[in-house]
Order: sequence, then C-alpha cells, then structure tokens
Amino acid sequence: MPNRPIREVIGNRPFPTVLPTNTIRECAFIMKEWHSSAVLVAEGGKLLGIFTERDIVFRCVALGCPLDLIPVAKVMTANVQTIHVDKPFGHALHLMYEGGFRHMPVVDDDGDAVGLVSAQDALALDGFQLEQELVRREEITVLL
Repeated sequence: MPNRPIREVIGNRPFPTVLPTNTIRECAFIMKEWHSSAVLVAEGGKLLGIFTERDIVFRCVALGCPLDLIPVAKVMTANVQTIHVDKPFGHALHLMYEGGFRHMPVVDDDGDAVGLVSAQDALALDGFQLEQELVRREEITVLL
C-alpha cells in the first residue's frame, strides 16, 4: 500500500473545488454535498489553496465570522503543500503526518490539481485489502 502511486489511490475519483469568491457557508454546503472534509480553491484551473472542515471550525466559527459574507479566499490555506500524482502514497502520508494536516492536493506535471488525497484514504485501502483477504480465506475454506 505505501508504495502504490497516488494515481492508483485516487483513480478517476472526482474532487470538490470552489472559487475564491465562494462564501464560507457555500463551501461548507459543497463539502456536505460531496461528503468531503475539504475543498480545493481554484480559479481558471490554477490551484490557489485548500479549505477544510477544521478551517471552518477554528478559523471561522470559533472566531464568530459571518459565514455568508466572507469569501473563502480570506480564510483558506494558501501556498498549500501538494504532491505529484506519480509519487508513492506512503510519501503523501509522511508529508501529511509531518505537516500536521489530513488532506493534500494532487497535481500533475503542469502543477494543475488532478485530485485530493487524504489520510482517510489509507483506511479505505486497508479495508479493501482486508476484504480481499477475507474473500481469499473463504475460498480456501470452501476448497478444504
């Protein structure tokens, strides 16, 4: 699992993006609709930053920000750490652990965002591998 390229981990999975002019509440609604805990902030294909549920709690709600008035560009994380789509997934997990964050935009050779990887993806991969192992064991049991 750690050596799998991120390209395989994210596949063709779509990811949520917002414009820098979207409000905090609009971003929260998009996260809810996508069942995602982060959105990428982009304009004209250029990645500008990332906005997460933790940003909503710590940078917005806790400080009493008017959620319908402030654009996400004012509270997003800019200059975000990215990872190339061909890097190993384990490298992304290491960078997220070292940086203390749970999401990382995935970029291609041109630096364009092509996906979003999260620490939760590691759990999904472990679950998938566990399921495969259980199926294999069941098949062996049937043969015996």
